[in-house]
Amino acid sequence: MGININILRSALVLSYIAIIAVLILGISSVFSYLNTGADRSNMLHTEIKKIEQYLPKIEWAPLRNEGRTIDLQTLTAIETDYLDAWYVKHVAYKTNTTKGIDDYYTENARQSIFDIISNNKTNSIYVDGTTLEHNLNLDFFSEDGQLAVLTDSDVVAYKRVYHNNTLVLETTEQSSYKIIMLLEDGFWRIRHIIKQHTKPYNYQNIKASQHVLDIKGINYYPQDTPWDMYGENFDTSSITKDFNIIKNAGLNTIRIFVPYADFGNANINPKKLEKLKIVLDLAEAHQLKVMVTLFDFYGDYSVINWSLNQHHALSIVSALQHHNALVAWDIKNEPNLDFESRGKTLVTAWLTAMIATVKSVDKVHPVTIGWSNAASATLLQDTLDFVSFHYYEDLGDLDTTYKTLKAELPDTTIAITEFGMSSNRGLWHPFGNSEDDQAAYYKQAQTLFKLYNIPYMSWTLYDFTKIPKEVVGRLPWRKQTQEHFGFINQNGETKPAFKYISKV
Repeated sequence: MGININILRSALVLSYIAIIAVLILGISSVFSYLNTGADRSNMLHTEIKKIEQYLPKIEWAPLRNEGRTIDLQTLTAIETDYLDAWYVKHVAYKTNTTKGIDDYYTENARQSIFDIISNNKTNSIYVDGTTLEHNLNLDFFSEDGQLAVLTDSDVVAYKRVYHNNTLVLETTEQSSYKIIMLLEDGFWRIRHIIKQHTKPYNYQNIKASQHVLDIKGINYYPQDTPWDMYGENFDTSSITKDFNIIKNAGLNTIRIFVPYADFGNANINPKKLEKLKIVLDLAEAHQLKVMVTLFDFYGDYSVINWSLNQHHALSIVSALQHHNALVAWDIKNEPNLDFESRGKTLVTAWLTAMIATVKSVDKVHPVTIGWSNAASATLLQDTLDFVSFHYYEDLGDLDTTYKTLKAELPDTTIAITEFGMSSNRGLWHPFGNSEDDQAAYYKQAQTLFKLYNIPYMSWTLYDFTKIPKEVVGRLPWRKQTQEHFGFINQNGETKPAFKYISKV
Protein backbone atom coordinates (compact mmCIF):
# COMPACT_ATOMS: atom_id res chain seq x y z
CA MET A 1 0.00 0.00 0.00
CA GLY A 2 2.85 2.36 0.92
CA ILE A 3 4.44 1.71 -2.45
CA ASN A 4 1.21 2.57 -4.28
CA ILE A 5 0.90 5.87 -2.37
CA ASN A 6 4.47 6.82 -3.30
CA ILE A 7 3.80 6.00 -6.93
CA LEU A 8 0.64 8.11 -6.85
CA ARG A 9 2.47 11.04 -5.24
CA SER A 10 5.24 10.83 -7.84
CA ALA A 11 2.69 10.77 -10.64
CA LEU A 12 0.91 13.83 -9.24
CA VAL A 13 4.20 15.75 -8.90
CA LEU A 14 5.23 14.87 -12.46
CA SER A 15 1.80 15.86 -13.77
CA TYR A 16 2.05 19.19 -11.93
CA ILE A 17 5.48 19.85 -13.40
CA ALA A 18 4.24 18.94 -16.89
CA ILE A 19 1.24 21.29 -16.58
CA ILE A 20 3.47 24.18 -15.42
CA ALA A 21 5.87 23.51 -18.29
CA VAL A 22 3.04 23.57 -20.83
CA LEU A 23 1.70 26.83 -19.38
CA ILE A 24 5.12 28.46 -19.49
CA LEU A 25 5.65 27.28 -23.06
CA GLY A 26 2.24 28.59 -24.06
CA ILE A 27 2.82 31.98 -22.46
CA SER A 28 6.26 32.31 -24.06
CA SER A 29 4.84 31.38 -27.46
CA VAL A 30 2.13 34.02 -27.14
CA PHE A 31 4.70 36.59 -26.05
CA SER A 32 6.97 35.67 -28.95
CA TYR A 33 4.05 35.92 -31.38
CA LEU A 34 3.03 39.34 -30.10
CA ASN A 35 6.57 40.62 -30.47
CA THR A 36 7.32 39.16 -33.89
CA GLY A 37 3.98 39.09 -35.65
CA ALA A 38 4.62 42.44 -37.31
CA ASP A 39 8.03 41.48 -38.69
CA ARG A 40 8.00 42.49 -42.38
CA SER A 41 10.44 39.73 -43.28
CA ASN A 42 7.75 37.24 -42.30
CA MET A 43 5.05 39.18 -44.14
CA LEU A 44 6.97 38.91 -47.40
CA HIS A 45 5.91 35.73 -49.16
CA THR A 46 9.30 35.04 -50.67
CA GLU A 47 12.17 32.75 -49.89
CA ILE A 48 14.79 35.49 -49.99
CA LYS A 49 15.84 36.93 -46.65
CA LYS A 50 15.21 40.59 -46.18
CA ILE A 51 18.87 41.46 -45.81
CA GLU A 52 19.57 40.01 -49.28
CA GLN A 53 16.36 40.91 -51.02
CA TYR A 54 16.59 44.04 -53.09
CA LEU A 55 19.38 46.63 -53.03
CA PRO A 56 19.15 49.03 -55.98
CA LYS A 57 21.23 52.18 -55.91
CA ILE A 58 19.33 54.95 -54.06
CA GLU A 59 19.96 58.70 -54.14
CA TRP A 60 17.85 61.14 -52.12
CA ALA A 61 17.60 64.79 -53.11
CA PRO A 62 18.19 67.30 -50.28
CA LEU A 63 15.05 67.58 -48.14
CA ARG A 64 13.03 70.70 -48.99
CA ASN A 65 9.57 69.18 -48.79
CA GLU A 66 6.37 71.02 -48.09
CA GLY A 67 4.42 70.23 -44.92
CA ARG A 68 5.94 68.72 -41.82
CA THR A 69 9.66 68.24 -41.26
CA ILE A 70 10.53 64.56 -41.49
CA ASP A 71 12.98 62.72 -39.24
CA LEU A 72 15.58 60.27 -40.55
CA GLN A 73 13.90 57.23 -38.98
CA THR A 74 10.62 57.93 -40.77
CA LEU A 75 12.39 58.67 -44.06
CA THR A 76 14.24 55.35 -43.77
CA ALA A 77 10.97 53.52 -43.08
CA ILE A 78 9.41 55.11 -46.20
CA GLU A 79 12.42 54.13 -48.32
CA THR A 80 12.42 50.54 -47.02
CA ASP A 81 8.71 49.98 -47.60
CA TYR A 82 8.83 51.71 -50.97
CA LEU A 83 11.64 49.46 -52.22
CA ASP A 84 9.93 46.38 -50.78
CA ALA A 85 6.84 47.35 -52.76
CA TRP A 86 8.88 47.34 -55.95
CA TYR A 87 10.40 44.01 -55.03
CA VAL A 88 7.14 42.16 -54.35
CA LYS A 89 5.71 43.59 -57.57
CA HIS A 90 8.68 42.17 -59.53
CA VAL A 91 8.09 38.79 -57.89
CA ALA A 92 4.36 38.98 -58.58
CA TYR A 93 4.84 39.74 -62.28
CA LYS A 94 7.36 36.94 -62.67
CA THR A 95 5.30 34.30 -60.85
CA ASN A 96 1.84 35.68 -61.71
CA THR A 97 0.83 35.38 -58.05
CA THR A 98 -0.44 38.12 -55.73
CA LYS A 99 1.39 37.09 -52.55
CA GLY A 100 2.87 40.04 -50.71
CA ILE A 101 1.00 42.72 -52.68
CA ASP A 102 -1.47 43.36 -49.85
CA ASP A 103 1.41 44.20 -47.52
CA TYR A 104 2.76 47.06 -49.62
CA TYR A 105 -0.14 48.49 -51.61
CA THR A 106 -3.42 49.94 -50.41
CA GLU A 107 -6.65 48.34 -51.55
CA ASN A 108 -7.09 50.90 -54.31
CA ALA A 109 -3.56 50.45 -55.66
CA ARG A 110 -3.68 46.66 -55.63
CA GLN A 111 -6.39 46.33 -58.24
CA SER A 112 -4.31 47.50 -61.19
CA ILE A 113 -1.57 45.00 -60.27
CA PHE A 114 -4.13 42.22 -59.89
CA ASP A 115 -5.58 43.08 -63.30
CA ILE A 116 -2.16 42.87 -64.97
CA ILE A 117 -1.44 39.53 -63.32
CA SER A 118 -4.83 38.16 -64.36
CA ASN A 119 -4.28 39.27 -67.96
CA ASN A 120 -0.76 37.82 -68.05
CA LYS A 121 -1.94 34.47 -66.68
CA THR A 122 -4.72 34.30 -69.25
CA ASN A 123 -2.30 35.00 -72.08
CA SER A 124 0.62 32.87 -70.78
CA ILE A 125 2.81 35.93 -70.23
CA TYR A 126 5.24 36.65 -67.42
CA VAL A 127 7.70 39.48 -66.84
CA ASP A 128 11.13 38.99 -65.30
CA GLY A 129 12.32 42.41 -64.19
CA THR A 130 14.14 44.55 -61.69
CA THR A 131 15.25 48.12 -61.08
CA LEU A 132 18.85 49.16 -60.50
CA GLU A 133 18.66 52.85 -59.72
CA HIS A 134 16.20 55.19 -57.99
CA ASN A 135 16.51 58.96 -57.48
CA LEU A 136 14.05 60.00 -54.80
CA ASN A 137 12.71 63.37 -53.75
CA LEU A 138 10.28 63.95 -50.88
CA ASP A 139 7.77 66.49 -52.18
CA PHE A 140 5.30 66.55 -49.29
CA PHE A 141 4.93 65.09 -45.79
CA SER A 142 1.59 65.66 -44.05
CA GLU A 143 1.30 67.35 -40.66
CA ASP A 144 -0.24 64.21 -39.13
CA GLY A 145 2.65 62.07 -40.42
CA GLN A 146 0.31 59.73 -42.31
CA LEU A 147 0.91 60.71 -45.97
CA ALA A 148 4.03 61.21 -48.08
CA VAL A 149 4.35 62.31 -51.70
CA LEU A 150 7.49 61.29 -53.59
CA THR A 151 9.03 61.75 -57.00
CA ASP A 152 11.26 58.96 -58.25
CA SER A 153 13.28 60.17 -61.23
CA ASP A 154 15.31 58.32 -63.84
CA VAL A 155 14.50 54.86 -62.51
CA VAL A 156 16.64 52.38 -64.44
CA ALA A 157 14.54 49.26 -65.02
CA TYR A 158 15.41 46.09 -66.89
CA LYS A 159 12.78 43.58 -67.97
CA ARG A 160 12.40 40.42 -70.01
CA VAL A 161 8.91 39.57 -71.27
CA TYR A 162 8.07 35.93 -71.98
CA HIS A 163 5.12 34.51 -73.91
CA ASN A 164 4.60 30.75 -73.66
CA ASN A 165 8.04 30.61 -72.00
CA THR A 166 9.67 32.20 -75.04
CA LEU A 167 11.49 35.53 -74.69
CA VAL A 168 9.67 38.09 -76.83
CA LEU A 169 11.00 41.39 -75.46
CA GLU A 170 14.12 42.55 -73.66
CA THR A 171 14.41 46.20 -72.70
CA THR A 172 16.11 48.63 -70.36
CA GLU A 173 14.10 51.77 -69.63
CA GLN A 174 14.54 55.00 -67.72
CA SER A 175 11.31 56.29 -66.19
CA SER A 176 10.05 58.80 -63.65
CA TYR A 177 7.18 58.32 -61.20
CA LYS A 178 4.97 60.27 -58.84
CA ILE A 179 4.06 58.30 -55.71
CA ILE A 180 1.62 58.77 -52.84
CA MET A 181 2.22 56.61 -49.75
CA LEU A 182 -0.03 56.16 -46.71
CA LEU A 183 0.86 54.96 -43.23
CA GLU A 184 -1.41 52.00 -42.44
CA ASP A 185 -1.02 49.63 -39.49
CA GLY A 186 2.46 51.00 -38.84
CA PHE A 187 3.68 50.40 -42.41
CA TRP A 188 3.98 52.65 -45.45
CA ARG A 189 1.89 51.43 -48.38
CA ILE A 190 1.68 52.79 -51.92
CA ARG A 191 -1.65 54.49 -52.57
CA HIS A 192 -0.87 55.77 -56.07
CA ILE A 193 2.11 55.30 -58.37
CA ILE A 194 1.90 57.09 -61.70
CA LYS A 195 4.51 56.81 -64.45
CA GLN A 196 5.08 60.34 -65.71
CA HIS A 197 7.36 59.53 -68.65
CA THR A 198 9.67 56.82 -69.90
CA LYS A 199 12.40 56.43 -72.49
CA PRO A 200 14.92 53.80 -73.57
CA TYR A 201 17.93 53.76 -71.29
CA ASN A 202 20.99 54.85 -73.24
CA TYR A 203 24.10 53.99 -71.29
CA GLN A 204 26.83 56.49 -72.09
CA ASN A 205 29.94 54.37 -72.36
CA ILE A 206 33.19 56.29 -71.94
CA LYS A 207 36.29 54.37 -72.94
CA ALA A 208 39.01 54.29 -70.33
CA SER A 209 42.64 54.85 -71.23
CA GLN A 210 44.55 51.81 -72.53
CA HIS A 211 48.05 53.18 -72.19
CA VAL A 212 48.55 51.24 -68.95
CA LEU A 213 48.20 47.83 -70.63
CA ASP A 214 51.86 46.93 -70.78
CA ILE A 215 50.96 43.61 -69.19
CA LYS A 216 53.48 40.82 -68.69
CA GLY A 217 51.77 38.85 -66.00
CA ILE A 218 50.51 35.77 -64.27
CA ASN A 219 47.32 34.53 -62.64
CA TYR A 220 48.04 34.20 -58.94
CA TYR A 221 47.01 32.01 -56.04
CA PRO A 222 49.22 31.09 -53.09
CA GLN A 223 50.36 27.48 -53.36
CA ASP A 224 48.89 26.42 -50.01
CA THR A 225 45.51 28.16 -50.38
CA PRO A 226 44.42 28.11 -54.03
CA TRP A 227 40.82 29.26 -54.49
CA ASP A 228 40.76 30.17 -50.78
CA MET A 229 43.18 33.07 -50.84
CA TYR A 230 41.35 35.23 -48.29
CA GLY A 231 40.40 32.51 -45.82
CA GLU A 232 41.62 31.69 -42.32
CA ASN A 233 45.08 30.73 -43.61
CA PHE A 234 45.67 34.10 -45.28
CA ASP A 235 49.43 34.57 -45.02
CA THR A 236 51.15 37.81 -45.98
CA SER A 237 54.63 36.28 -45.64
CA SER A 238 53.98 33.66 -48.33
CA ILE A 239 52.35 36.25 -50.59
CA THR A 240 55.35 38.55 -50.11
CA LYS A 241 57.71 35.71 -51.03
CA ASP A 242 55.65 34.93 -54.15
CA PHE A 243 55.55 38.55 -55.25
CA ASN A 244 59.33 38.68 -54.98
CA ILE A 245 59.55 35.64 -57.27
CA ILE A 246 57.11 37.17 -59.76
CA LYS A 247 58.85 40.53 -59.87
CA ASN A 248 62.35 39.04 -60.14
CA ALA A 249 61.14 36.81 -62.99
CA GLY A 250 60.53 39.92 -65.11
CA LEU A 251 56.75 40.10 -64.75
CA ASN A 252 54.85 43.26 -63.89
CA THR A 253 51.19 42.24 -63.30
CA ILE A 254 49.12 39.67 -61.44
CA ARG A 255 45.50 38.68 -62.00
CA ILE A 256 43.52 37.79 -58.88
CA PHE A 257 39.95 36.71 -58.20
CA VAL A 258 37.17 37.88 -55.85
CA PRO A 259 34.80 34.98 -55.09
CA TYR A 260 31.26 36.33 -54.80
CA ALA A 261 29.85 34.10 -52.07
CA ASP A 262 33.08 33.93 -50.08
CA PHE A 263 33.13 37.74 -49.88
CA GLY A 264 29.59 37.86 -48.46
CA ASN A 265 27.37 37.93 -51.57
CA ALA A 266 25.61 41.31 -51.67
CA ASN A 267 26.93 42.51 -48.32
CA ILE A 268 30.72 42.48 -48.44
CA ASN A 269 32.55 40.93 -45.50
CA PRO A 270 34.82 43.77 -44.27
CA LYS A 271 37.51 41.33 -43.12
CA LYS A 272 37.71 39.81 -46.59
CA LEU A 273 37.82 43.26 -48.19
CA GLU A 274 40.68 44.27 -45.88
CA LYS A 275 42.65 41.19 -46.96
CA LEU A 276 42.03 42.09 -50.59
CA LYS A 277 43.41 45.59 -49.94
CA ILE A 278 46.47 44.07 -48.26
CA VAL A 279 47.16 42.00 -51.39
CA LEU A 280 47.11 45.17 -53.50
CA ASP A 281 49.33 46.93 -50.94
CA LEU A 282 51.88 44.11 -51.15
CA ALA A 283 51.71 44.19 -54.95
CA GLU A 284 52.37 47.92 -54.96
CA ALA A 285 55.33 47.43 -52.63
CA HIS A 286 56.78 45.02 -55.20
CA GLN A 287 55.99 47.31 -58.16
CA LEU A 288 53.37 44.91 -59.48
CA LYS A 289 50.05 45.94 -61.02
CA VAL A 290 46.84 44.02 -60.28
CA MET A 291 43.94 43.02 -62.49
CA VAL A 292 40.97 42.27 -60.23
CA THR A 293 38.48 39.69 -61.49
CA LEU A 294 35.02 40.06 -59.97
CA PHE A 295 32.15 37.60 -59.44
CA ASP A 296 34.26 34.47 -59.28
CA PHE A 297 32.20 31.30 -58.80
CA TYR A 298 28.98 33.22 -59.43
CA GLY A 299 26.65 31.67 -61.99
CA ASP A 300 23.07 32.62 -61.15
CA TYR A 301 22.36 35.75 -63.28
CA SER A 302 18.69 35.82 -62.13
CA VAL A 303 17.26 39.24 -62.93
CA ILE A 304 15.65 39.55 -59.49
CA ASN A 305 19.16 39.40 -57.97
CA TRP A 306 20.82 41.99 -60.19
CA SER A 307 20.52 44.72 -57.58
CA LEU A 308 22.35 42.46 -55.11
CA ASN A 309 25.13 41.82 -57.64
CA GLN A 310 25.33 45.55 -58.30
CA HIS A 311 25.60 46.29 -54.58
CA HIS A 312 28.45 43.78 -54.28
CA ALA A 313 30.36 45.28 -57.22
CA LEU A 314 29.87 48.86 -56.05
CA SER A 315 31.36 47.98 -52.66
CA ILE A 316 34.47 46.36 -54.16
CA VAL A 317 35.06 49.00 -56.83
CA SER A 318 34.51 51.93 -54.47
CA ALA A 319 37.04 50.48 -52.04
CA LEU A 320 39.79 49.86 -54.62
CA GLN A 321 39.33 52.39 -57.42
CA HIS A 322 42.03 54.77 -56.17
CA HIS A 323 44.62 52.12 -55.32
CA ASN A 324 47.91 52.67 -57.12
CA ALA A 325 48.34 48.96 -57.86
CA LEU A 326 45.03 48.58 -59.71
CA VAL A 327 45.46 48.24 -63.48
CA ALA A 328 42.08 46.92 -64.71
CA TRP A 329 38.78 45.26 -63.84
CA ASP A 330 37.78 41.89 -65.22
CA ILE A 331 34.00 41.62 -64.82
CA LYS A 332 33.89 37.83 -64.70
CA ASN A 333 36.01 34.83 -65.49
CA GLU A 334 34.82 32.87 -68.55
CA PRO A 335 31.11 33.77 -68.41
CA ASN A 336 30.52 32.34 -71.89
CA LEU A 337 30.78 28.88 -70.32
CA ASP A 338 27.39 29.64 -68.76
CA PHE A 339 25.67 30.41 -72.08
CA GLU A 340 24.25 26.92 -72.50
CA SER A 341 22.94 26.51 -68.94
CA ARG A 342 21.75 30.09 -68.31
CA GLY A 343 21.08 31.45 -71.79
CA LYS A 344 23.35 33.69 -73.84
CA THR A 345 21.03 36.70 -73.88
CA LEU A 346 20.58 36.63 -70.09
CA VAL A 347 24.30 36.30 -69.38
CA THR A 348 25.28 39.07 -71.80
CA ALA A 349 22.55 41.35 -70.42
CA TRP A 350 23.88 40.74 -66.90
CA LEU A 351 27.43 41.47 -68.06
CA THR A 352 26.30 44.70 -69.69
CA ALA A 353 24.64 45.80 -66.45
CA MET A 354 27.73 44.97 -64.38
CA ILE A 355 30.03 46.80 -66.82
CA ALA A 356 27.85 49.89 -66.41
CA THR A 357 27.94 49.43 -62.63
CA VAL A 358 31.73 49.33 -62.47
CA LYS A 359 32.11 52.28 -64.84
CA SER A 360 29.58 54.35 -62.90
CA VAL A 361 32.12 54.44 -60.07
CA ASP A 362 35.52 54.04 -61.72
CA LYS A 363 35.90 56.02 -64.94
CA VAL A 364 39.69 55.66 -65.03
CA HIS A 365 40.62 51.98 -65.01
CA PRO A 366 39.80 49.89 -68.08
CA VAL A 367 37.24 47.09 -67.97
CA THR A 368 37.36 43.73 -69.72
CA ILE A 369 35.85 40.24 -69.61
CA GLY A 370 38.01 37.11 -69.52
CA TRP A 371 36.29 35.07 -72.22
CA SER A 372 37.20 31.38 -72.30
CA ASN A 373 38.08 31.47 -76.00
CA ALA A 374 38.72 33.79 -78.91
CA ALA A 375 35.39 32.91 -80.54
CA SER A 376 33.52 34.90 -77.87
CA ALA A 377 36.01 37.76 -77.67
CA THR A 378 34.10 40.13 -79.95
CA LEU A 379 31.01 40.06 -77.70
CA LEU A 380 30.22 43.36 -75.96
CA GLN A 381 33.28 44.92 -77.58
CA ASP A 382 31.62 48.34 -77.71
CA THR A 383 31.15 48.45 -73.95
CA LEU A 384 34.58 47.11 -73.00
CA ASP A 385 37.84 49.04 -72.92
CA PHE A 386 39.96 46.14 -74.11
CA VAL A 387 39.30 42.58 -75.19
CA SER A 388 40.74 39.58 -73.39
CA PHE A 389 40.43 35.87 -73.94
CA HIS A 390 41.99 32.62 -72.71
CA TYR A 391 43.92 30.25 -74.88
CA TYR A 392 44.53 26.58 -74.12
CA GLU A 393 44.31 25.28 -77.69
CA ASP A 394 47.13 24.25 -80.00
CA LEU A 395 49.75 27.01 -80.16
CA GLY A 396 50.13 26.31 -83.86
CA ASP A 397 46.75 27.99 -84.39
CA LEU A 398 47.38 31.01 -82.17
CA ASP A 399 49.03 33.09 -84.89
CA THR A 400 45.97 32.79 -87.15
CA THR A 401 43.54 33.18 -84.26
CA TYR A 402 45.14 36.41 -83.08
CA LYS A 403 45.49 37.96 -86.55
CA THR A 404 41.86 37.13 -87.39
CA LEU A 405 40.62 38.74 -84.20
CA LYS A 406 42.87 41.76 -84.65
CA ALA A 407 41.50 42.27 -88.15
CA GLU A 408 37.99 42.44 -86.66
CA LEU A 409 39.11 44.78 -83.86
CA PRO A 410 41.96 46.84 -85.36
CA ASP A 411 41.69 49.70 -82.86
CA THR A 412 41.21 47.57 -79.74
CA THR A 413 43.88 46.23 -77.43
CA ILE A 414 43.69 42.44 -77.25
CA ALA A 415 45.13 40.58 -74.28
CA ILE A 416 45.48 36.87 -73.52
CA THR A 417 44.78 36.74 -69.80
CA GLU A 418 45.08 32.96 -69.37
CA PHE A 419 47.19 30.44 -71.23
CA GLY A 420 49.28 27.47 -70.21
CA MET A 421 50.08 23.78 -70.38
CA SER A 422 49.90 21.15 -67.67
CA SER A 423 52.99 19.00 -67.20
CA ASN A 424 50.75 16.14 -66.15
CA ARG A 425 52.19 12.78 -67.03
CA GLY A 426 51.19 10.11 -64.56
CA LEU A 427 48.74 7.35 -63.73
CA TRP A 428 45.73 9.06 -65.30
CA HIS A 429 47.70 10.54 -68.22
CA PRO A 430 50.55 8.19 -69.15
CA PHE A 431 50.98 9.97 -72.49
CA GLY A 432 50.51 13.49 -71.14
CA ASN A 433 52.91 16.39 -71.53
CA SER A 434 56.23 16.32 -69.75
CA GLU A 435 57.94 19.26 -68.05
CA ASP A 436 60.12 19.62 -71.14
CA ASP A 437 56.98 19.77 -73.32
CA GLN A 438 55.67 22.48 -71.04
CA ALA A 439 58.91 24.47 -71.40
CA ALA A 440 58.76 24.21 -75.21
CA TYR A 441 55.15 25.39 -75.11
CA TYR A 442 56.03 28.54 -73.17
CA LYS A 443 59.03 29.29 -75.35
CA GLN A 444 56.82 29.19 -78.44
CA ALA A 445 54.09 31.26 -76.77
CA GLN A 446 56.50 33.97 -75.67
CA THR A 447 57.91 34.20 -79.18
CA LEU A 448 54.41 34.95 -80.52
CA PHE A 449 53.65 37.44 -77.75
CA LYS A 450 56.86 39.32 -78.52
CA LEU A 451 56.18 39.26 -82.27
CA TYR A 452 52.71 40.85 -81.95
CA ASN A 453 53.31 42.72 -78.68
CA ILE A 454 50.42 40.86 -76.99
CA PRO A 455 49.71 41.57 -73.32
CA TYR A 456 49.66 38.20 -71.57
CA MET A 457 49.04 36.47 -68.23
CA SER A 458 49.97 32.81 -67.79
CA TRP A 459 48.32 30.16 -65.65
CA THR A 460 49.87 29.82 -63.05
CA LEU A 461 52.84 30.24 -60.68
CA TYR A 462 52.56 26.98 -58.73
CA ASP A 463 51.61 23.36 -59.04
CA PHE A 464 48.86 22.74 -56.48
CA THR A 465 48.12 19.80 -54.22
CA LYS A 466 44.46 20.53 -53.47
CA ILE A 467 41.97 21.41 -56.21
CA PRO A 468 38.40 22.16 -55.00
CA LYS A 469 35.70 20.15 -56.77
CA GLU A 470 34.03 23.46 -57.73
CA VAL A 471 36.96 24.19 -60.06
CA VAL A 472 37.13 21.07 -62.24
CA GLY A 473 34.72 18.61 -60.64
CA ARG A 474 35.45 15.38 -58.79
CA LEU A 475 37.09 13.29 -61.53
CA PRO A 476 40.69 12.51 -60.49
CA TRP A 477 42.19 12.82 -63.98
CA ARG A 478 40.79 16.34 -64.31
CA LYS A 479 42.07 17.33 -60.87
CA GLN A 480 45.49 15.89 -61.61
CA THR A 481 45.75 17.89 -64.81
CA GLN A 482 44.85 21.11 -63.00
CA GLU A 483 47.48 20.41 -60.33
CA HIS A 484 50.42 20.69 -62.75
CA PHE A 485 50.05 23.99 -64.65
CA GLY A 486 52.64 25.77 -62.51
CA PHE A 487 56.17 27.02 -63.15
CA ILE A 488 57.13 25.80 -59.67
CA ASN A 489 56.41 22.22 -58.63
CA GLN A 490 54.81 20.96 -55.43
CA ASN A 491 58.22 20.73 -53.76
CA GLY A 492 59.01 24.38 -54.43
CA GLU A 493 61.45 23.67 -57.26
CA THR A 494 61.36 25.64 -60.50
CA LYS A 495 60.43 23.62 -63.58
CA PRO A 496 62.16 24.03 -66.99
CA ALA A 497 59.29 26.26 -68.13
CA PHE A 498 60.28 28.90 -65.56
CA LYS A 499 62.97 30.06 -68.01
CA TYR A 500 60.13 31.24 -70.27
CA ILE A 501 57.82 32.76 -67.69
CA SER A 502 58.39 36.17 -69.32
CA LYS A 503 59.08 37.27 -72.89
CA VAL A 504 62.21 35.81 -74.44
